[in-house]
Amino acid sequence: MSRDGTKVDARVGANAPADYDPSKYAPSAITTDLALLTIRNGRLAVLLVERAAAPFAGYWALPGGFVRPDEDLDTAATRELAEETGIDVHDWHVEQLRTYGAPERDPRMRVLSVAYVVFMPTDARPVAGSAATRARFWAIDDLTASVSEGALDDAVSELSDHAKATPSLAFDHACILADAVERVRAKLEYTTLAASFLDEPFTLSELRHVYETVWDCRLDTGNFRRKVLSADGFVVSTGSQCSTAGRPAALYTRGAARALSPPLVRPGNES
Repeated sequence: MSRDGTKVDARVGANAPADYDPSKYAPSAITTDLALLTIRNGRLAVLLVERAAAPFAGYWALPGGFVRPDEDLDTAATRELAEETGIDVHDWHVEQLRTYGAPERDPRMRVLSVAYVVFMPTDARPVAGSAATRARFWAIDDLTASVSEGALDDAVSELSDHAKATPSLAFDHACILADAVERVRAKLEYTTLAASFLDEPFTLSELRHVYETVWDCRLDTGNFRRKVLSADGFVVSTGSQCSTAGRPAALYTRGAARALSPPLVRPGNES
């Protein structure tokens, strides 16, 4: 009750002004969306789900959903991911990307989405849950049109064939995905997160391939090897080797370092 005895919405809180009336404002909600990026079959890929319900039933989208009243954002993100894909992020690297709030991004009401980007190792396998018809990885290159345009108009346009090879994404998820890809590309320059894409142990050749795949470039093998091994705490030798194309290759695990100094700069980004 307010000071004058009128009922106050419990969501407002005990310290709200007595004359505050939440019904004067348009309804709104908060969702979380997750861009899970990984390397699949030598290509940078993202995990998408085919939506089972309106809006955008039959469209592909990033996994995510509404935040419940008793949840914080991180809890809601991991719950929605598990419900839609059967995946638990475990100790993977997860970070908030940004918040998306275009007024008409969701046809139901004003919905703000807090997006996350996840560095996903190659061994995870999704299973579609109750809120999704299918869950599968899509190569970023196969989504180039949707991701590069990143426009809301493109995202909400009608699809004549939901099963076509290059789908438009639901809501503004093309924008979110484009931002997530750029975040990952930048992170690889000054952090050790490239190794998060790999199952352990791994070779330096496999690590180099992560950089080449994410940055879409070719790196000099010798220079890359010197930079990685000179970066304190980036990788740790296991003392073991494996055979690759008939040649032995040293095996490594992730080191304790989180930052790279000096950074591994993308070709073309050198000052």
